[in-house]
Amino acid sequence: MSRTLWFAAGAGATVYAMNRARRLRESFTVDGLRDRASSLAVGVRMFRDEVAQGRHDKETELRERLGLVPDGTPALGAGPSAATEPPSLTHHERSGTNQEGTN
Repeated sequence: MSRTLWFAAGAGATVYAMNRARRLRESFTVDGLRDRASSLAVGVRMFRDEVAQGRHDKETELRERLGLVPDGTPALGAGPSAATEPPSLTHHERSGTNQEGTN
């Protein structure tokens, strides 16, 4: 029983090692390197698109929060009732220093 178990374990390890060696050999061929390079390019493109989407979402959120129209200028209202007040400063923001570094 013990010899059969070790024989099966050795045969399984041999098949695994041969498959790994074949994959490694194929990955260093011209086609394998081309596949790796194209996969890397796809990954970089996906990352770039995710960053651009996140930046766009955050910019839209900030524009809505500050009451700006898409081109970056404040929206004009129909009259005095449509005018909006700028966001109020918190106590911490008001007690900051001015540009000269004094309070």
